[in-house]
Amino acid sequence: ENSFDKYYSPLWGSNHLSVDPQGNEVQLLMDTSSGAGFRSKLDYGSGLFRIRMKIPEKKTEGIVTCFYLTSAPDNQEPGNHFELDFEFLGTNGTVQTNVYDYDGGHREQSFKLPFDPSQDFHTYGILWNPSQIVFFIDGIPIRVFKNNSAQGVAYPSKAMHIEASIWNADWAGPVDWAQAPFVAHYQDFDFYACPTQNDDVSICGNGHYFWNRRRHLELNDEQKQQMKSYRSAYMTYDYCSSPSTSKQECSLN
Repeated sequence: ENSFDKYYSPLWGSNHLSVDPQGNEVQLLMDTSSGAGFRSKLDYGSGLFRIRMKIPEKKTEGIVTCFYLTSAPDNQEPGNHFELDFEFLGTNGTVQTNVYDYDGGHREQSFKLPFDPSQDFHTYGILWNPSQIVFFIDGIPIRVFKNNSAQGVAYPSKAMHIEASIWNADWAGPVDWAQAPFVAHYQDFDFYACPTQNDDVSICGNGHYFWNRRRHLELNDEQKQQMKSYRSAYMTYDYCSSPSTSKQECSLN
């Protein structure tokens, strides 16, 4: 069994999803008729999730290529839910991260990447343990959302599954359909995580999982410096700068 079929299954637009014969790469195709997506077979309560991804190289706005964790049920309007996002809005090299904290989200932080994400595969990762959530690009931490539930800030308490998809969104700009089809590529489907059922994530805080051990409970000094440098060089938008944002939540992270 190849690693895609071991961990994932098609979610929608399956006639726009193709797996190479070895199961090492999946292509999601977007045209005027449909996009496509896949999801993990299981739900998880903690882990170190990652995938290698290359976004479509045809230049356009409006096409959203993503990799994320979500507690929202399949094929339902999400409502209040937990979600951790990497989203490419168009193909101009900007990635948006977002956190839905059992609410409507709106915690966007965007980065103009120091590489062209349509030309090569890069690794996008999310660490989620009882202490913190960290977004990584090629192993560099770019964003942290800490567990501040003691201060009244919600923290993911429901099981989440992984999804990856390509679709179009009016709010991300007009699509240049003359460029279609748009093809996103995904590789490296294995990851480390604690499967859970019935939304019981408490069993997934166990210290025998390496991602829950002390060195993953907060960034070390070198990682903090890496993150500070990356954010100062490449971050183009931070929800914390919006007047409507809870300054307490931002200061805690």
